[in-house]
Amino acid sequence: MIKVGLIGAGKMGISHLSILGAHPDVEVVGVCETSKLVLSALEKYSSFSCYTDYQLMLEEEKPDAVFVATPTKFHFDFVKELLARNIHVFVEKPFCLSSEQGLELASLASKKNVVNQVGYHNKFIGTFKEVKKLVENGAIGEINHFLGEAYGPVVTKKKEGTWRSNPTEGGGCLMDYASHVIDLINDILSPVTACKGSILKSVYSKKVEDAVYAILELSNKTTGVLSVNWSDETYRKMSTSITINGNKGKIISDANELKVYFKENQCPTGYSKGWNVKYVTDLTEPVNFYLRGEEYSAQVDYFIKAVKGTVPNNVNNFQSAWLTDRAISIIRNQN
Repeated sequence: MIKVGLIGAGKMGISHLSILGAHPDVEVVGVCETSKLVLSALEKYSSFSCYTDYQLMLEEEKPDAVFVATPTKFHFDFVKELLARNIHVFVEKPFCLSSEQGLELASLASKKNVVNQVGYHNKFIGTFKEVKKLVENGAIGEINHFLGEAYGPVVTKKKEGTWRSNPTEGGGCLMDYASHVIDLINDILSPVTACKGSILKSVYSKKVEDAVYAILELSNKTTGVLSVNWSDETYRKMSTSITINGNKGKIISDANELKVYFKENQCPTGYSKGWNVKYVTDLTEPVNFYLRGEEYSAQVDYFIKAVKGTVPNNVNNFQSAWLTDRAISIIRNQN
């Protein structure tokens, strides 16, 4: 059994805790949270050992791995401490407040040779996994353009006072929302290395942006557009999608549906010339515990398998998350 601790029992922390609590290879040995309300509920309705001091939890419980699900401003200090103790780390996205912090942690994790993962769950969604496979196999030929999008109703009125409205805590559409899309672009196509121009637009917020529009260039010189808006009330929940144009076809995919157009008869197995449609239900592998979507359990399961040494630590590791942090910095500096 892998002994696991949790730091931060907010929305994502509770989700991870539910999945970890049901995992057959995991023993949750401690939960650290500063909210008295949350702690009292956990103490009353669960058997988890609860703490308000994460260092005390580490000393007393000696976990093999720790999940960090705190606001981004705490990631650097907490993760650095965990790495210094040679503890495997899963940390929520976005990775760090700056690319410099991310690079330091990625380098330290590599030096310590501990398993490290960041919670960019889109990589575990069946449609996006299929997109990556098609692109890597050259199914639509040479890529000449891409469009990465995300829209949703996160900030739909003027309201301050939460972490989302504070840039020093990881707030803002670019870091919190657009990071998901950037990470997909980095993974499926190639890392972002330049920004030819960006607009960070405030719709309701005063201190942070609510929309991000940018023209990006990747390491392989492919160019495309990033369009993200978390103040779009026409969406019921977050919708992330990617469109990729190639000289042999076109891919349009979100988390639920994958559409692929092939110009020629030479197509991958299971596809034909013209338009093809596949759904996430056709492309998703089952998980032992379902919560919010198979991808959340799948990413936790992958991390635990990496800790056990049965899979390589090459999905969503700190190095790839740093590339996303770097792209965020590049886009912000071109505003």
